[in-house]
Amino acid sequence: MPDTAAHIAQHLLNAFDDYRATFRDLTEGARARFEMAQWTEIQDASTARINLYDERIYATRDRLTADPQCRDILDADCWPAIKRAYIELIEDRFDDELAETWFNSVFFKMHRHDQISDRTMFVHSTRPPVRKPSRIQLTRGFISGGCLNSLARQILDEHAFDTPWADYERDCQLIIRCMKQGLPDWAQLDHGLTVELIQPVFYRNKGAYLVGRVLSQGEQWPFVLALVHRENEGISVDTLITDESEVSIIFSFTRSYFMVDVTVPAEMIGFLNRLLPGKQIAELYTALGFYKQGKSEFYRALIDYMAQTPEDRFVMAAGVRGMVMTVFTLPGFNTVFKIIKDKFSPSKNISRATVIEKYRLVKRHDRVGRMADTQDFADFRFARDSFEPECLKELLEVAPSTVIDRGDTILIRQCWTERRMTPLNIYLETASESQTREALLDYGQAIKELAAANIFPGDMLLKNFGVTRHGRVVFYDYDEISYLTEVNFRHIPEALYPEQEMASEPWYSVGPNDVFPEEFPVFLFADVRQRRLFSQLHGELFDADFWKGLQQQILDGKVIDVYPYHRLQDRADEA
Repeated sequence: MPDTAAHIAQHLLNAFDDYRATFRDLTEGARARFEMAQWTEIQDASTARINLYDERIYATRDRLTADPQCRDILDADCWPAIKRAYIELIEDRFDDELAETWFNSVFFKMHRHDQISDRTMFVHSTRPPVRKPSRIQLTRGFISGGCLNSLARQILDEHAFDTPWADYERDCQLIIRCMKQGLPDWAQLDHGLTVELIQPVFYRNKGAYLVGRVLSQGEQWPFVLALVHRENEGISVDTLITDESEVSIIFSFTRSYFMVDVTVPAEMIGFLNRLLPGKQIAELYTALGFYKQGKSEFYRALIDYMAQTPEDRFVMAAGVRGMVMTVFTLPGFNTVFKIIKDKFSPSKNISRATVIEKYRLVKRHDRVGRMADTQDFADFRFARDSFEPECLKELLEVAPSTVIDRGDTILIRQCWTERRMTPLNIYLETASESQTREALLDYGQAIKELAAANIFPGDMLLKNFGVTRHGRVVFYDYDEISYLTEVNFRHIPEALYPEQEMASEPWYSVGPNDVFPEEFPVFLFADVRQRRLFSQLHGELFDADFWKGLQQQILDGKVIDVYPYHRLQDRADEA
C-alpha cells in the first residue's frame, strides 16, 4: 500500500496543479480583457472559473477510479496512508491550504459522508496557523515625502496599462482630493505617509482596483483606487475609497469573485484581514475566487463555534415562513441555513430540481451586490441537543426527507448557508421615517441593478429581501428568479365594458411568463404610505415600457454599469 498511496497522492497533486494552472490562466487574462473593454468576455471568464473546480474534481475522480494502480481508492481505510503521503508532498507549497481542500473534494466524490474524519481527510487543517513569510513580495510601498501630488503620480506611473490614461492630470488631482477628504489633516502633512498596495491588480466586472492601505504614525486606513475603462476614452480613476465600511461592501458576499493573481493565498488573506477585521476568513477566500476554500473555512469556523458555545442552539430564523424553503439559524453565528421543503405551497408550481438549479444560477451569475452568495452542503451532522425542540420539530415536519432523526444525531442531507440579514418587512416595522425612505430607495435600486444584470427576481415581496449590517438591501429568495430577457412584460389591456373590471378573473389571457408591472404597487405594499413613497422614488418600475427598455439594452449586448461604491458624482448629488 505505501507505493500505491504515494502514487495516488502524487496523482491528486498533479490534478490540483493542472487545475491551479487553468485557474491562473483565466485570472491573468483579466488585465487584457479590462484593457480591451471585453465586458461580455469578462462575464464568460468568471462563469468558466467558477465551473472549473467541479469539472476538474469529477475528471480527477474518473481518472483515479479507472487507473489500475489506484484499485484501492474506493476503500476509505486506504486514505489515511494517502493523506500522510499527500502531506509530505504539500509541506513546502505556498498554496497548501488550497491543496488540502482539493484532497477533501476528491474524497467527497468517492465516499459516503459518514466516512469523513480527520483520519481520512482534512476536517481540520494540518497547516500551521502562523506561516513563515514567503520571499514573494506581496505589497509595494509609495512614500509621500510630504507631497500628495508626487504620491499620486508614483502610484499611477507604477500601474500604467497598455491602454493609456484618459486624463492623467485629472486623475492625480482626484486622488489628492479624495485623500484630503478621507484622511485627517495631520496625516496629510506627514512626510513619512506611505501607501502600501498589493502588487497584483484586482479585476471584477467592468472595474479594476488597486487595493492596499495608508500608513501614518502608527495609524492605518484602507486605500482602494477604483479604475474604469470607458471605450474610446481610456482608463480613468473613478474614485478613491479610504472608509473601511465602503471597502467592506466592495468585498461583500453579494458580489462576484475578484480576478486577482494570488501566489501565496494565506499572505493575501492575512493582509486583507488586517485591512477588514470585520470580515470572516471564509468570506475573504471566497471573494478572491477560492470559494471551495471559503466553504472549508466556514465549516471549520462553525464546528469550532459550536464546540465553544454549546449553549447556543439552532432556532427558526426570523421572518415569514417560506413557501419553498425553511430557514433556521444559530443566534450567535451570523449565518442562516436553508432547506428545501418536501411539499411546496400550492401557488408554487416548481420542483426541487428547479430550486436547486436556481441557486446554481445565482452562484454562476454576476450578483451585482444585490444577491447573497450561498454555499451548498451535503450531509451535515449535528448533535440533537444543538437544536431547540420547537425548531427541530418544525424541520422534521416540513422536510422529513432532508432532516433525518438518528437519535442523538440529526442528519441534514442538503442545505444552503447564507449570511444572515434582517428581512426588509421586519426592518420597516420599526424603522424611522428617514430609515424607511432610505430602505425603500435602496430596495428599488436593488431591483433595478438586478435587472441591469439580466435578473428578474420574480417574487419581489419585501420579505424576500434583507437589510445588511451596512444598510444595503439584498435579495435572497431565489426559487422564482429568471433571466430578465425571458420575461414578457405587458400592459394591462383596457376593459371593453365595466363588468370585465369587476370580474374575479382577468378579462385578458395570461401566459406563463407574462408579468404586469401595473400590478406591483398593490402586490408589493400593503402599507399605503409605503406604496406612495415607493411610487415617488421608483414609479418607473410600475411601467412595462421601463422593463422592455432594459431588456432591449441587454439584447443589444450592452453591459450596464453597476458600481460597488459611492462614486464622486453620487456624493455630489447627495450633498
